Amino acid sequence: MPHCYQSIVVNAPVDKVWDTIKNFHDMSWAARAIEKCEAVGEKSGTEAGAKRILNNAFHETLLECNDQEHRVRYSIDDGPSPVSSAEVTHYIGNLHLIPVTLNNSTLVEWGSNWESVSEDAAEFCHQIYVALLRELAQQLDTN
Repeated sequence: MPHCYQSIVVNAPVDKVWDTIKNFHDMSWAARAIEKCEAVGEKSGTEAGAKRILNNAFHETLLECNDQEHRVRYSIDDGPSPVSSAEVTHYIGNLHLIPVTLNNSTLVEWGSNWESVSEDAAEFCHQIYVALLRELAQQLDTN
């Protein structure tokens, strides 16, 4: 099963990072990479089943927003190649925050796995995760 994983330490407390990323309908923290985040339907951005379209291309559904575990899980239902529904199935993304108590920072992990006959989506997702994690760190760096 193909997968992708990236992580970064953000120099901000876990609660501040969580407040920034938990709303599925708000990607304003990543404005250089995500030009448009359109909420679809009536569900709130922290309610399982919420849907969004990113950059008029990625159709995603929120599967879990867990305040206790600081975890967001979502699916990509359709998108551009190589993550289109014709090329990839069962795409599950997982964004997880872990407090680094020694210096009050946050380890941010972003991973995903999916089913596909091709490995092309791995590098594609890798580049997106790197860009988004760097933007998050730049937005919240308290040093």
